[in-house]
Order: sequence, then C-alpha cells, then structure tokens
Amino acid sequence: MIFSTLEHILIHISFSIASIVITIHLITLLGDESIKSYDSSEKGMIATFLCLTGLLITRWIYSGHFPLSDLYESLIFLSWSFSIIYIVSYFKKKKNHLSTITASSTIFTQGFATSGLLTEIHKPTILVPALQSEWLIMHVSMMILSYATLLCGSLLSVSLLVITFRKIFPNENNHFFKLNKLFSFGKIQYKNDRNNLLRIFYTPNYYKAQLIQQLDYWSYRVISIGFIFLTIGILSGAVWANEAWGSYWNWDPKETWAFITWIVFAIYLHTRTNKNLQGANSAIVAALGFLIIWICYFGVNLLGIGLHSYGSFTLT
Repeated sequence: MIFSTLEHILIHISFSIASIVITIHLITLLGDESIKSYDSSEKGMIATFLCLTGLLITRWIYSGHFPLSDLYESLIFLSWSFSIIYIVSYFKKKKNHLSTITASSTIFTQGFATSGLLTEIHKPTILVPALQSEWLIMHVSMMILSYATLLCGSLLSVSLLVITFRKIFPNENNHFFKLNKLFSFGKIQYKNDRNNLLRIFYTPNYYKAQLIQQLDYWSYRVISIGFIFLTIGILSGAVWANEAWGSYWNWDPKETWAFITWIVFAIYLHTRTNKNLQGANSAIVAALGFLIIWICYFGVNLLGIGLHSYGSFTLT
C-alpha cells in the first residue's frame, strides 16, 4: 500500500513539473522574456528525472522484477528515457534546450499512462514465462531507449519541415531569433563552410536559415544514436527469441514493424550521405519514421495478437 501510494505521488509530481516546464517555454516563446526559461527548465527536467527514477525503483522493489513487463510500465520507462536524454545532453553541453521536446514528450506519455485507459494494468503482476529471462532488461530497455531517441530526432526533423515550408512574413527575424535561442544546442560544425556560410549570411531571413541548420544537424546526430540503440535491441531480441521460442525471427507483428522502423531510419541515414538529399528531403523520411515508431510501439499493442501480446491492453 505504501509503495503504491508513493508511486502515485511520484508520477503526478513528475507530470506536473513537466507541464510547468513546457508552459514556461510557451510563455517565453509568445514574448514574455522576463521569465528565465532556461534556468527553470533545467531545474524542472532534473526534478522530473529524479521523480521518474524514484518511481521506477519503487515499482521494481515491490513488483520483484524490472518494470518493463506491460504497456503501462513501458510508458513510464519511455518518459524516463525522454528525461535521461535531456540529462545526458545537459551534462555534455552544460547548456541546451532539449527540454522543449523532452518535456512535451514526457507529458504525452505520462498523460496516457495515468489515463483511465490503462487503469486495469497499473498494478504489477507476475511475469509471464516468456519474460522471465535476463534478456528482459537488455532487449526491452534498448528498444524503449531507441524509441525515445528516434522520436526526439524525428520531432527535430518535423520542426525543420514546418519552418522550411512555412510562408515567410515581413519582420519575422525576431520570431525566428527567439526560436533559435529556444532550440540552441551549441555551435555547428558546418560542412562546405564557404558555400553554406555565404548562403546563410546573405539570405533574406538569417535566423530562419540558422535555425534550419541547427535542426538538421542535431536531428541527424540524435537519430544516429537512436538507430544504434534500435539495432542492439533487435539483435538482442533475436537471441532472446531463439532461447524462448526456438527461432531467431518469427515475423510477429511487433518484429515486422520493428524491422520496418529499422529500414526507414536506415534509408534516412543513407540519404544523409547524399548532399543533394540533406535537409528537407531527409527530414521527410524522418517524419515518416516518427509515424512508424508509434505504429510499432503502440499501434501493434491495439491488435493484442502475436508473440508480443502480453504488451497489449483492453480499452475500458
């Protein structure tokens, strides 16, 4: 009872903090620069990370297994993954604004996890035989981390597309300047320096071009890391499947969509090798990958069929 109450408190505190962080960002973006959004978001995301870490540890203790056995637990771990992405990037760069994306993603995943749709699976249960393996932590954690990382990278690409194809209005430099500060991750190492710099500095909208460069550069870096996680997750899952079911690959719906996700982002990384396809063209592939990830992670669970049906849920 104590653990259940503590879990309930921690998840609602973390959700509230993430909501405050994204609200501060929106107020700052709309023009009120009196609020120190960076300091507030930094402290807020660290507090969210600590609350989610405590929540996972609490559930691990009283359930007796690592909390990755059903959709509710995986959603909480996905929220934690979004927060750890911010923490890692913060300690690496000492200053970044990834909380704009990670906070909103945390709100979405936690909001669904605590909704009435998943009320029936909030309580921990005994692991099914297929999940009673040392591979549970390795495979599922890598897959969830890859989903979180790829979703963040894809959202950066979606932002790039919105800004690229957005109609330019007069005197918009100030607006893009604020966005540029909001999504500023540090200095960019431009390739083909002379051509790129000339194009940027002599464009009618300097801050818009600079922001697009930022989004393109960092979406590529984030997606590359997520692709590595996804590859490790699929390979470890194949080994686990061979031990549990006697076959490395069974073309289960979850496996099939994981493979499709891998193919889509492999195509994205391939387009990055072609200079003519970088920017908006490769971002379109990443945007498609954003939809594919949600089908793989969440959509397949709606079917409730296949070897991964233990991750499904029933709508109430």
